[in-house]
Amino acid sequence: MIKIAIVQEGPEYYNLKKSLRKAEVIIAKAAKAKSDIIAFGECWLTGYAAWMDYCPNVGFWDHEPVKEAWATMYDNSPEIDGPEIKKLCQLAKKHKVTLVMGMNEAIKKGKGNGSLYNTVIIINQKGKLVNHHRKLMPTYTEKLIHSTGDGAGLNVVEIPKARIGTLICWEHWMPLARQVMHDDAEDIHFALWPMVKEMHQVATRQYAHEGRCYVVSVGQIMRARDTPPQLELPKNLKKKPNEKVLRGGSCVAKPDGSWLLESQYDVEDIIYVKIPNLKSNTKEKMNLAVSGHYQRPDVFEYNVNKKRLTD
Repeated sequence: MIKIAIVQEGPEYYNLKKSLRKAEVIIAKAAKAKSDIIAFGECWLTGYAAWMDYCPNVGFWDHEPVKEAWATMYDNSPEIDGPEIKKLCQLAKKHKVTLVMGMNEAIKKGKGNGSLYNTVIIINQKGKLVNHHRKLMPTYTEKLIHSTGDGAGLNVVEIPKARIGTLICWEHWMPLARQVMHDDAEDIHFALWPMVKEMHQVATRQYAHEGRCYVVSVGQIMRARDTPPQLELPKNLKKKPNEKVLRGGSCVAKPDGSWLLESQYDVEDIIYVKIPNLKSNTKEKMNLAVSGHYQRPDVFEYNVNKKRLTD
């Protein structure tokens, strides 16, 4: 049995120091509850830019308020070799847990500096950073926020009891990205989203059925008051600071595509779920194994470039 803690609480939006302190409290609480894996959502450090979808004028060229909001995000985003990631590694080792953490990754020196990436990292129970994945393609309005990632992080890693991997949001509709992960034999897949909407539920179940693995979809909570102060709120939110603009929806699908945990909306808490038995993954592969007997490598060929763009 594997116990997973899904963090459906928001960070201290666009405040790196306070968000790291909050993460420390959450990790300690989840570890005390005997969690094996603790999963945070897309860009949790230090906040997904959902305001790109509801604030007016944010798409205007050279718009000063949105540039200031982006600069605040950049200044409050961790570097992969920075002290905040080292702190997370220390916490994972201290509590003997595996961390899956979504973040806005800043490049502040060297090649690639001046850019933000939509990133997810995996830190194992020994406190080692074992995978670092940058989202391949920012989705729609995200293109104003994030740079395009690379294939260096398309990996599945071994932790005690399971092999785990991650993808971010609409990467789940990139067929070859899915195939790379299936070829690496995941037991549990972590899908990071801003909020798990209906079509994201479809993607969750489809990935589980296709990959014959458990899929943990992580959604988030964000309120109107979490919008950067530089930006104007739309009329329907101006007098509703507590209105949720992201409502969570975290869920877990089994290897046959059915639900282990249906979407949990408006729950601002740590959601615990137990993966009962990974043997269920194996039996489902009898009739579908997309990297094995249900694959035709003599017909289909593809290559994966795993070079890091900023190396």
